[in-house]
Formats: sequence, structure tokens, C-alpha cells
Amino acid sequence: MTTTGIIALVAIGLVAVASAVIGSIGVRVARSTSDFFVASRTVGPMANAGAISGEYLSAASFLGIAGLILRDGVDALWYPVGYTAGYLALVLFVSAPLRRSGAYTVPDFAEYRLRSGVLRRVCAVFVVVIGWLYLLPQLQGAGLTVATVTGLPDWTGAAVAAFIVVATVVLGGMRSITFVQAFQYWLKLTALALPAIIAAIFFFSDDRTFDKPAPPQFPDRATVEIHTPVELQVTEPVQFTATGVVDGRQVIDGPVRWEVGRHTVEAGAELDFPAGAAVPVVVGAPASDASWLAPFPEGREHGLLATYSLILALFLGTMGLPHVLVRFYTNPDGRAARRTAVFVLALLGCFYLAVTLLGALSRLYTPQLLVSGDTDAAVLLLPTAVLGSGLAGALLGGLVAAGAWAAFLSTASGLIVSIAGVLSTDLIGSSRVRDFRLSAVLAGAVPLAMALLLTRLDFGEAVALVFAVAASTFCPLLVLGIWWRGLTAAGGIAGILVGGIGSAGAVALSLAGFVDSGWLGVLLYRPAIATVPAAFLTMILVSRMTARYRPVDADQVLLRLHAPERLGLSRDRLEDRQRPTW
Repeated sequence: MTTTGIIALVAIGLVAVASAVIGSIGVRVARSTSDFFVASRTVGPMANAGAISGEYLSAASFLGIAGLILRDGVDALWYPVGYTAGYLALVLFVSAPLRRSGAYTVPDFAEYRLRSGVLRRVCAVFVVVIGWLYLLPQLQGAGLTVATVTGLPDWTGAAVAAFIVVATVVLGGMRSITFVQAFQYWLKLTALALPAIIAAIFFFSDDRTFDKPAPPQFPDRATVEIHTPVELQVTEPVQFTATGVVDGRQVIDGPVRWEVGRHTVEAGAELDFPAGAAVPVVVGAPASDASWLAPFPEGREHGLLATYSLILALFLGTMGLPHVLVRFYTNPDGRAARRTAVFVLALLGCFYLAVTLLGALSRLYTPQLLVSGDTDAAVLLLPTAVLGSGLAGALLGGLVAAGAWAAFLSTASGLIVSIAGVLSTDLIGSSRVRDFRLSAVLAGAVPLAMALLLTRLDFGEAVALVFAVAASTFCPLLVLGIWWRGLTAAGGIAGILVGGIGSAGAVALSLAGFVDSGWLGVLLYRPAIATVPAAFLTMILVSRMTARYRPVDADQVLLRLHAPERLGLSRDRLEDRQRPTW
């Protein structure tokens, strides 16, 4: 293992140890069920904002967005914009009323609002599905980080991350991970801001520019290892040395010349490019710097439709993420929940500015990733690409690796808490701490198995798919449940099933390769623009048809959701559980 790998491994270990030590503070005071579920609702706005930012900024934010910007250019900027703006919807429509409901989980809120045990169980299923799908890229990101900076197998990083997260949650619950996640946010911000500033200084001192009609060039000699088969697009002739199957023929350390057009490389090949050579890019990505700076590059069909659907998923998906929603239950009151959401906007904005800068600079310093397709590794490789493999580059790379692990651990911790809360209260049917701990182990074991068995997708793309499912299920339920007295249990169930099955089914068909072109292919891969309106419309129409089954106390419940806490109308659902049999 190289010096860079050793330093990175030590930095990752220090993050794990620091997280365990800080989490032990919460263990000392986490004794009641309320401590484990919602930290006894005593977390202040600023501390909670740091914790929310820590768990919300996941592998997709730390690694995936920079990789998407490196590959897709300005089209990828909708990801940080969408992730941040999603909190505006929370501030306006959800955060304060949700806190006043007194619920501990999303299914608990659904039952409280609509008095339906069936709806509660349907919500519980989708909480678990969304949570596990969101956990998958976190654990795979941990594996990628360890493999990239140390050379160890991917499975080691995923397994260690899962163990640390589950142990933290089992020992201290929500109170414990609140301290840990706040610490991890500031570590992540530092790990991104410092290399971004250093890389920007080198960029301006080298007098480089992006706005060229030509493709990017390799700044130095680069060896690219191909791990999965790729089809590359060449816009200028390029010569290099290759070993492996290139364009259907076996080459052993021989010269290759590619003319303008498309070329294929099989997995296991190794390509050695000289300094100054034009960079081939994966088919579908902008081939020149000028097209990289322009929206909807030539060759990308129905880009506007895909963009609108992505915006809808990101703006509304945040409102339906269980591990984000549960955080607002920990505030003392609705006003604190709203202030928390405002603080989060500021913290997210600072973070995404650094990520965007790193993604853009990666096109100059790590263009080899455009060839291999492993763009998620851009942030991890940028420090040594800028500073070299010496001590300075190794130390900065270790800091980035530590920040990446903080991203995985913090997000995974919040997901494990939300999943375990639903498993214990809705499937096991218990509010005991022991059952919560058992549920936490199960919540981490399933996605770990998935991470070890399934092929890794781009982190940003994978999380965007989860956002589409969340926007198509819990977003309509929360918005209508909080703001419309006419919603019924039958309407809620029908809308969630239509939106959830439609979005999840579309994504599954798209990934299976049934349709890969045309507007139908776009809708399958970006289903939110169809499934979100369908879910809203279904809830409204079915509720109209079943209006006579509207809960008799709907007006009273809405009053509790919107009235200030000082009136004393709110109540704690853990102490006032009602389980109707409808």
C-alpha cells in the first residue's frame, strides 16, 4: 500500500473513532424510548440543522454531484440546486405542522391523521423500501472510497461502514447520532472546501480555461484501467498504447490510433495516453469543453423533458425522505422546526458551492475518469492530481477520504434510525428499546447484502431515482394530509400505491433496459413528471369518491397541526397511540 493509501486509511480510522467517542456522549443520556426515537424532542435549531445537513449530504452529494458535473457539465447543476431547494418546500408546507403532530415516524403521522391501520402499514413498507434503496449507494460509496485510496477490496469498506453505523445507532439511538452527524457535517465541509480552494489557486495560476471547442486534454501521461465495458466517443484522432480488447481485437502493449467516431473497450483493458492527447469520453457525455458548458448538448434527446422531471423529483423528493422527516420530530416545537429548515438552507448552500467547484476543476485535473466512466472518484483523486503524490497531496487526500466516510456514516445513521423505528413500531409492534436495537441490525444487514451483490450505479443518478419514489409517495400524502381536510384513508392508500408502484416500476424497467431511447425511455428513467401528478390526482379523486369515510375529527386534527404550541393542543403520539382497525 502506498503512503497516500496509508494516510487515507488512518484518516478514515480517525473518523470512525471520533464518531464513536462523540456518540458515546449520547449513550450516557439515551435511556428512554423517546431518547432513541427523537432525542426526547430537545434538540435546538442550530444543532439540529447541523445534524440534518450531516445526514442529508450523502454519497450522492459528496462524490456523485462532482462526478456528474465532471461528466455532464451545466446540466448536472440541477442536482445541487434541487437538493437545496427541496428544503424550501419543507419550510413552506411540512416542517412545523409535522412537528406539531407529535408523531415519531411517517406511518405514525399517517395513522394519526387518517385513522387507518392499513395506510400505516402501506407507509411502513415504502419507508423501508426508500430507506434501503438510499442506503445502498452509501455503503457502495464507502467501498469505492476504500478501494480508490487504499487498493483494498470494495466489500471491506461497505462492511466496516455498516458495522460502525449499526453499532452507533444500537448504542445511542437518535440522541447519539445527533452529536455525531453535526460533527460530521463540519468535517465534510472542511474536506471539500480546502481542496476546492487549493485547486482553484492552481487553476488561476496555470491560466487555464474551459471554453474551448476542442475536447479536454490529458495534462500529464495517464494510465486508465477499464473496469466495465465502455463505448467511447472520439472527436479528434488520438494515439495511445493499450493492453486488452480494444475495438474487438486483442492488443498486448501495442500502439493504437483512434480516428473520429465511436470505439469500444472491454473490461480489464489498460490504456496509456501521452500528455496532451485528446480525451475520449463515454458516449452520451459532452465531447468538447464548449458543449460541456452548454445545456442540452447535441445528441441528447428530450433533454428538456428529462430536466423538468428531475427538477420535480428533487424539489419534492426531499419532502418524502423518511430519514429527513424524522429529524423535525426532534425539535422542541414547530417554530424551532421551521428555524431549523432555514439554517439547513444556508449550510447546504455552502457545501454545494464547494462540490460544484470541485466537479468543474476535475475536468482539468482528472480527465482520465471520463474514459473509464468512474467519475464518482473525482473528488477522491483531485488532491493528488493537483499537488502530486507527495506528502502534501497524501495529507489532503486523507482529509478528503475522511470527509467522504463522514458523508456515508452520517447519512446511513439517519436512515438506519428511520428504518429501525418503522420496523420496531409497525412490523414488530413494539416501542421497547430492545426491539428498536434488533430492528437496527436488520435495517443495516439487508442493504449491506445488496451493496455486495449489486452492480454500482453513479451515486447521483441512484439517489435521484430514490427521490422520484419519495416524491411520488410521501410528498402527496404529507401535503394533502396537512393542508386538505378532504383527504381520506382510501385516497391516501390509492395515491401512494399509484405513485410508488408507478415510479418504482418505471425505474426498474428502465434499468432492465426495456426502453433506452425516445420520450418513453426518458419517462421510465425520470418518472416523477408523470407519477407525482398521478399520485396527487389519485388521492384527490378517490378521496372525493369516499368522502363519507373522512375522519370525523379531521378539522380538530388540522387545528392541532397548524395551531401554535403555546395553545397546548399538540400531543405526543408515543404516549397517545390509537390503533384503529379500518
